[in-house]
Amino acid sequence: MYLADRSAPEDAKATADGSPVRGPAVASAVLALGSVSLITDVSSEMVTAVLPLYLVAGLGLSPLGFGALDGLYNGVSALVQLTGGHLADRIRNHKLIAGIGYGLSAACKPLLLLAHSLGPVALILALERTGKGLRTAPRDALISLSTPPELQGRAFGVHRAMDTTGALLGPLAAFFILSVTVDGYDAVFGVSACVAALGVVVLMLFVPSGAQPRPGRPKAAAPPVPAPRKPSAPGAASPKPDAVNLRDALGLLRLPRLRALAGCAALLGFTTVSDAFLYLLLQDRTGIGERWFPLLPLGTAAVFLLLAVPAGALADRIGRRTVFLTGHALLLAGYGLLLWAPGLPALPYLVLALHGMFYAATDGVLPAAVAATVPAKLRATGIALVGTGQALSRFGCSLAFGAAWTVLGSGPALAAAAAGLCCCAAVAGFVLRPTAPDGATDRAPHPRGTR
Repeated sequence: MYLADRSAPEDAKATADGSPVRGPAVASAVLALGSVSLITDVSSEMVTAVLPLYLVAGLGLSPLGFGALDGLYNGVSALVQLTGGHLADRIRNHKLIAGIGYGLSAACKPLLLLAHSLGPVALILALERTGKGLRTAPRDALISLSTPPELQGRAFGVHRAMDTTGALLGPLAAFFILSVTVDGYDAVFGVSACVAALGVVVLMLFVPSGAQPRPGRPKAAAPPVPAPRKPSAPGAASPKPDAVNLRDALGLLRLPRLRALAGCAALLGFTTVSDAFLYLLLQDRTGIGERWFPLLPLGTAAVFLLLAVPAGALADRIGRRTVFLTGHALLLAGYGLLLWAPGLPALPYLVLALHGMFYAATDGVLPAAVAATVPAKLRATGIALVGTGQALSRFGCSLAFGAAWTVLGSGPALAAAAAGLCCCAAVAGFVLRPTAPDGATDRAPHPRGTR
């Protein structure tokens, strides 16, 4: 269950005919987790695709109210992500914590069928986001621990591409259901619940419990004469991995490079308009009919799917900082088109393409950069730390953007976000400039693309 690796390491063993042995490029754990994310994203994106219209047009929520709700469940996800990451490192069982997260999100989907007012819907969405927060960091830690440092960007790219395939299929399914049913929203929520349950089953059956052997590295040759081993004492337990406590987790804050990554991710997140608001802006600018609204995420997902793996591989080669910042420049270009070219016939296609490029250049690249900065035993905690800061800042962005849209209108609100993103990207470019590797990171050689 591996993808073929066309770049075998120099020290790879040779086969009997002299040709080098090519190791796998992507571990089976990455592909299994990608399959789970694909199925789960079909379920999640079915709901996400119809949720803005369901809340704004169906329940009469204002842009400010929608911003508060969008920020609320992103904020919940952020806070829980930190807890999930630390728990996974502490009990040394990333699959268990990720499984609880997937299971909680799946259990919330049927509850949407029973909620038809704002309060219960908000509570269910908060619980669903709690599940997402629990699973994100342990899942990314499993990917990272199964992959050698120099291939982290590609591994995350493969996972994000599979994840995005689900994001592509989800809105299509929602569009189809809305087209053929009378009570469309309930039908979407019901099908979404069934698909989410399937994702949990796949996780339980196919995702390995621990870190997998890193692909692409041949096993060391066996010594000519095996060294004698001392017999274990009767009843002796196998050695346990080092325990991780809260003090170890807090010690991550002493890593300058991790602090820089966390700070820049939070800074940029505060000026990144949420997907739902971007699609509402696009509908506002172009007058796209409500029936076609669920298809807007498809444009983003299609471009993300095409470019996630190449962007990850490019980040491994030329540097994750460069690709990460380029992604935000592309998002800024999308904001500019929405602001200054509302009459352009190709506006929806261009904005969605730039939005997809932004995700391809940032979504998998950031955890890959974090993974290269923190020790293996604290991998989930480190990823959660950065992800929490980023998600909390997006919570603030949703609140501020919704308020600005309500008070000033959509144009001034977007102009303010664009100006903020430009300034924050400049600061991040300076803060993340190449420096000497952290002394507190793993002892492995500094891989390409970690600066």
